[in-house]
Amino acid sequence: MTAPLPAPLAPGHALVTGGAGFIGSHLVDGLLADGWQVTVIDNFDPYYPEAVKRRHIAAQLDHPRYRLVEVDIRDGAKLNALLTGDYSVIVHLAAKAGVRNSLTDPLGYQMTNVIGTQNLLSFAQARGIKPFVFGSSSSVYGNCPRLPWSESDLGLTPINPYASTKLANEQMGYVYAETFGLRFVGLRFFTVFGERQRPDLAIHKFARLMLAGKSIPVYGDGSSERDFTYWGDIVAGVRAAMAFASDPSKAKYAVFNLGNNRTVGLLEMIRQMEQVLNVKAQIDWQPWQPGEMRRTWADIHAAQIQLGYQPATDFETGLRRFADWLAVQP
Repeated sequence: MTAPLPAPLAPGHALVTGGAGFIGSHLVDGLLADGWQVTVIDNFDPYYPEAVKRRHIAAQLDHPRYRLVEVDIRDGAKLNALLTGDYSVIVHLAAKAGVRNSLTDPLGYQMTNVIGTQNLLSFAQARGIKPFVFGSSSSVYGNCPRLPWSESDLGLTPINPYASTKLANEQMGYVYAETFGLRFVGLRFFTVFGERQRPDLAIHKFARLMLAGKSIPVYGDGSSERDFTYWGDIVAGVRAAMAFASDPSKAKYAVFNLGNNRTVGLLEMIRQMEQVLNVKAQIDWQPWQPGEMRRTWADIHAAQIQLGYQPATDFETGLRRFADWLAVQP
């Protein structure tokens, strides 16, 4: 028998970390439109230009139910001092992002992603905020040979520092659910793309290079594949997870894959980008990079059954929406 879906979640007060970023800013747009009060935490990390994030939130700043708190999640004392609201749910999306940079700064990733998450979990415990939704990553699977990847896969072995921090955060979430009574939902995002995508990610980076007539770096032999997932589907999954974490009839700890349940090869991605952008790609072949996964593919059965998650945007449609957005960007 299929379990009932989480009870509908009435608007409350959401605390969203990383709320000026790609996924976070889209989530906040939807929450505000649906009557939520939203407090956003972001430290505008210089991983990519601050102006990009500022544009994401420009329309939100004057909203009467929106508050921006500029603070680093590594600073637990400041978090406690500045966050004085009565929050009904925490959505924790803030993190040092990017696989390759984590290879050269593993300590920095450990401090932000692990210590920062520890601070947020401790904050939730101290304030009695039980629903806690965490943005994890498909990278926790490493090069797991069983495809598609399922949440039931055990003995995961991440192959880069970024992934190891995400898996550590999931395990901390279990501790706080089991021992301290939080209701923790971890969401393993699979290669999110679309409007506002980070400029360092492949689709955005390749598109700008192609439109400028420059070559694009392709690592390995072009055989890598990704489970590309449109941001709108991811945000719908986050909203469903918020309801799940707020429903006392549901498990107090759960992890779900949020993907598109199909893969797109790297060369196929480039071919479709050529069609959408109406420009020919010049490929600069590079050796395989350490810490990079060759293939990602999500088994989304659990999210479909327990969250009602159903990706609705195919890769080509999402790519065209991204191209339309990019055409009006600085």
